[in-house]
Amino acid sequence: MNYFRTALLLAGLTALFMGVGYLIGGSGGAMIALLVAGGMNLFAYWNSDKMVLSMHGAQEVDPQAAPDLYRMVAELAQRAQLPMPRVYIMDNPQPNAFATGRNPENAAVAVTTGLLRSLSHDEVAGVVAHELAHIANRDTLIMTITATIAGAISMLGNFAMFSGLGGNRDNNNGLGLIGTMAMVILAPLAAMLVQMAISRTREYAADNLGAQIAGDPLALASALGKIADIAHMVPNERAEQAPATAHMFIINPLSGQRMDNLFSTHPATENRIAALHQLAAAYGQRPASPAAAGARSGAWGGSAAPGGPWGGGGSRRRPWG
Repeated sequence: MNYFRTALLLAGLTALFMGVGYLIGGSGGAMIALLVAGGMNLFAYWNSDKMVLSMHGAQEVDPQAAPDLYRMVAELAQRAQLPMPRVYIMDNPQPNAFATGRNPENAAVAVTTGLLRSLSHDEVAGVVAHELAHIANRDTLIMTITATIAGAISMLGNFAMFSGLGGNRDNNNGLGLIGTMAMVILAPLAAMLVQMAISRTREYAADNLGAQIAGDPLALASALGKIADIAHMVPNERAEQAPATAHMFIINPLSGQRMDNLFSTHPATENRIAALHQLAAAYGQRPASPAAAGARSGAWGGSAAPGGPWGGGGSRRRPWG
């Protein structure tokens, strides 16, 4: 099913790309856009993960550079019956994370330094498990290619606006200035809507599977609440420069919208937390009191040292973990 969705996604984004090309250069522009889109699809399949990691300044780490994080990823990947993904850290104060890669054998998990400093061991494990769930569900190919091509469509739309607004179109194109302006606005919007339609359903599925991999739905629920709260206050400058990648993160790194509507790249955090609480109740797990939750979190600020407050000690194991 994911392969069909990927093919459908590529076809839709290619059509959008051709539409912008048509309005810039007429039928010739559409043909050029088709050729460029074909090459871009092929390039994106093999290299989009490297591009996205580079966009966010992610640095690969090994067991010597980040032993606690690397060990955690390895243990969770083993539980999920996945190959060991590459592990990356982004030097970014906003707590967040994403996964990328065209398949489980070529996957990567990237977390920010802000995540490691703000969350407890169990909460980080929940976030990592969520990202591994995306890998297991083979969401990462769709997510990463969407980010690459949607970004290219936005760039092409901007090029149309700053290159004479379709002045090179041929005589068969009667759309003129109004049509070009409409495409400049609608093409990036349409690409964004494709991202949203995909990301809204896959986030619930990754939350569910990730909670089962980590063995602690409430830890993931707690992590989502903390990340969403801090993301409102701490900007992610690299994400702002590459907004087409926002749907890849566990929590929207841009606007932090809480409305579960068509124009949010993620479901409302409150809805995701409620779904995780329902899962926890099914397993007989009850939310802790506010005081216990505060003790469990290890105090938000934690230590600024590598590994943060979750670096020591083992996480609790649930019967279903």
